Amino acid sequence: MTWQVWLPICFAFAAACIYYVLAPGKLFLGPEKTRAGYLRERKDAVYENLRDLNFEYKAGKVPDADFTSLKSSLQDEAATLLAEIARLEKNPVPQKGTRS
Repeated sequence: MTWQVWLPICFAFAAACIYYVLAPGKLFLGPEKTRAGYLRERKDAVYENLRDLNFEYKAGKVPDADFTSLKSSLQDEAATLLAEIARLEKNPVPQKGTRS
């Protein structure tokens, strides 16, 4: 095949790719996150970090001083998160677009 055949094929393919990428359509953005949902995700991450830290300490990879300070800071963050989650559950914030 010559360039006179390949050139239109390449242009058609490029145009199809550009249309596919830029074509208007509905996007699925997922559920809207609430503050309480974000805090629960963060709490799960902090608990996972605590488990990892304990594992690393028991494996001898973390010195005692570092373990103590890291564990303390993670526990403080977890306590703060739990307190804020409890506060939000006690006094829920109305969602946008709803009437109270």
